[in-house]
Amino acid sequence: MSAMPQIATTDRYARTIAASKRIRWDIDADVIRGRKLDVGQKFLPDGLSLVDELPFLSAAEGRFMSQVQGRTYANLFGLVERFINAKILEVSRDHWFGDQVALEALVRFSEEELKHQELFRRVEALAAEGMPPGYRVAPDPNDVARVVLGKSTWAVLALTSHIEIFTQVHYRKSIEVDGDLSPLWKDVFLHHWKEESQHAILDELEWVREDAKLDPEARDRAVTDLIDLVVAVDSLLQAQAEADGDYFLAVRERGFSVDEQRAIRAAILKAYRWQYIVSGVQDGRFLGILTSLITAAQTERITNALAPLM
Repeated sequence: MSAMPQIATTDRYARTIAASKRIRWDIDADVIRGRKLDVGQKFLPDGLSLVDELPFLSAAEGRFMSQVQGRTYANLFGLVERFINAKILEVSRDHWFGDQVALEALVRFSEEELKHQELFRRVEALAAEGMPPGYRVAPDPNDVARVVLGKSTWAVLALTSHIEIFTQVHYRKSIEVDGDLSPLWKDVFLHHWKEESQHAILDELEWVREDAKLDPEARDRAVTDLIDLVVAVDSLLQAQAEADGDYFLAVRERGFSVDEQRAIRAAILKAYRWQYIVSGVQDGRFLGILTSLITAAQTERITNALAPLM
């Protein structure tokens, strides 16, 4: 790498450090502030929960659906941040005796991801206080992390970039603009978004750096790994959608017809696929990075694999 690109890259790492220092927040002092989740309001906005696709739900049922999905939304972020943090710690090794600015940026990234995991554990505890018993998280975070981390670093960084870019999309397009959400739930994702904005930059830098190490054959295998990871994510979403459908139907007081139950379950899975796969894939920023690194044939492979989920 020539001197000028190296300087420019180091400067991008340095800017994320400056931003991290400027926006740094504390879970209790800045986010929770002694508050509870308001179960009289929605958690997840309609643009993410897709609750409008279930017109037979009453207003209270629609609100509860948003709370079930919002609880899962927070829990799944806590889950994925476990493998993200492990991978970031791993790739930081490349900077141990090199670019110390990059190393500091990644160490800050890791520390913030640990804080986010704690935040989402706190959110789950607050949700459990205010919502009926019976909710469960279907996938085990450590099992998921082991599966993900068994794939190539290129594929894991691609998935990480996808996740942290769609957090930006969700907050700016849906969460920020919805005035009917629980104030605490909304503040959780405001502060999460602030730090994820910097993480998305670091994901891109590390993904591009990892890509430069690969020959065409290794990159093609990495594309296969990425497709496998998307399939694994979808399997996770299917399991959680089933659990959340069971919970929603068990808690509501009135009975639903067989067709309505089927529609509820289908809508939850569709919403989760939208949240965790489709919305990120459709975002121009992620696709721009991805397609700059792979061939047209590899892009077509990914497109064909995603087609059933879109």
